[in-house]
Amino acid sequence: MRTAYQYRLRLTTMQQTTIDQWLELARRQYNYRLAERFNWYEQNRCDVNACPLICHLPELKDRPDFYWQKRDLVNSKKLFPEYKDLPSHTLQDVIARVDKTFQRWLSGDSSGKRSGKPRFKAQGRFRSIAFPDPVKPEHIQGPFIQLPKIGKLKLILHRPLPDGFKVKTAAIIKKVDGYYITLSLQDSSVPILTPDVPEMENTIGIDMGLKSFLVNDLGEEITIPQHYRSSEKNLKRLQRSLSRKKKGSSRRQKAIKRVGKAHLKVSNQRKDFHHKTAQKLLQLGLHVAHEKLNIKGIARTRLAKSTHDAGWGQFLQILSIKAEKAGLMAIAVNANGTSQNCSGCGTKVPKTLSDRLHVCHECGLTLDRDYNAAINIKYLAVGHSVNKAQAKPDGIPGVTEKPALYASA
Repeated sequence: MRTAYQYRLRLTTMQQTTIDQWLELARRQYNYRLAERFNWYEQNRCDVNACPLICHLPELKDRPDFYWQKRDLVNSKKLFPEYKDLPSHTLQDVIARVDKTFQRWLSGDSSGKRSGKPRFKAQGRFRSIAFPDPVKPEHIQGPFIQLPKIGKLKLILHRPLPDGFKVKTAAIIKKVDGYYITLSLQDSSVPILTPDVPEMENTIGIDMGLKSFLVNDLGEEITIPQHYRSSEKNLKRLQRSLSRKKKGSSRRQKAIKRVGKAHLKVSNQRKDFHHKTAQKLLQLGLHVAHEKLNIKGIARTRLAKSTHDAGWGQFLQILSIKAEKAGLMAIAVNANGTSQNCSGCGTKVPKTLSDRLHVCHECGLTLDRDYNAAINIKYLAVGHSVNKAQAKPDGIPGVTEKPALYASA
């Protein structure tokens, strides 16, 4: 089993200075290695449909892949002795980041999805450094952890490290409110739970929206908190104050920090809400079925601000990780027709976005639009067609009774 714990660091002034210097050196190395790849790519590519008959052929150079650039770190340390202060594997991890982002731009990830063109990191935009080597148990003593070339760092153990887990890697992250360390833990003795096959009895369907954050197939809904909109007035005031400060002044740096802390608070509130919501859903011990949303597409519409404020992508990622640890599944189904089809008889009932009530002219089923969609999502997750829903004399057709989602709330 693999998991990660994050702790806040309490560093001395010297340690903070050292980490800031390392982050700046890592940023410069990242930009230099990325520029090497861009230069090689521009000099050696040729468009198939517009290849000139006469062209200048530059001197061919070795392609700067991961291993070539890793070997070249020796020359960097000779030209710039300050790089000798960084751990070797930390520098190699910087090159690994360059290789990963460059390959995802050219070839895409495992599913073939390509990312955008990599960008150079501006000053202050490189915020984390990694220590890929495993941390030995003797290097963790109480609230202190020892890392190479920096010594013992004090951290706030708000929760103890689990017994039997080994620290595989560590990463120091600089945020606007301080420094944090993320420990990647692994224990091979913990078995991986195999989830059951999704069925009507062990699955719950949820429909996510902007009126309510989600509605389940029992009709229970969770209100959307809108953390960004509630903080928008304060953020506007802080941003206006920042725009009036002179560039390069100390007051501008303080204003930047205030704006950053305000945005970090909104982000932390949203993440806390997502974690608690996912935990309450999974406490029922049921698989969770949800729509496979095109979040990027929705974020390009007039609903962009509300979509980003809801944070559907982050929530679904948290839900998937928590479900895997609990031996359950987060099932993504095709969203096509889930809001339009009737969950009782399968008839298509066209609606606009403003129509919030589902009224079927065939079977007479009348219920909330999101409630109807949640039932359809559940049917699709278990492989049942909505047309085969069996009517129940004491309830809505095709809906099985389950314990209340927030009975304890």
